[in-house]
Amino acid sequence: MGDGDVAEYFTLVCDDPSYTVVLLGCGPRELDVVRAVREVTGLSLWHGRVLTRRAPVAVREGLPQDMADEAVLVLRSAGAQAEARRELESERGTAQSP
Repeated sequence: MGDGDVAEYFTLVCDDPSYTVVLLGCGPRELDVVRAVREVTGLSLWHGRVLTRRAPVAVREGLPQDMADEAVLVLRSAGAQAEARRELESERGTAQSP
């Protein structure tokens, strides 16, 4: 087992992965999806509508799997296409270069 294998194993065992909830599309029921985005994010209806119209877009980031799955369920029940994507370790906690 090389050093990379040990580090990967340690990351998998000790760190709960974070998930990003991605809104892929709102379908024909835009107002219902805007309300669901509001419920999931806490944004105002106006900001929820702006976010919905930018799909595909990340709605929530850094969530544990159960919370991400719950948010996806809320969005899908409103007619949206949504999914929870596992964040890679390199994506978390790193600053983007300008």
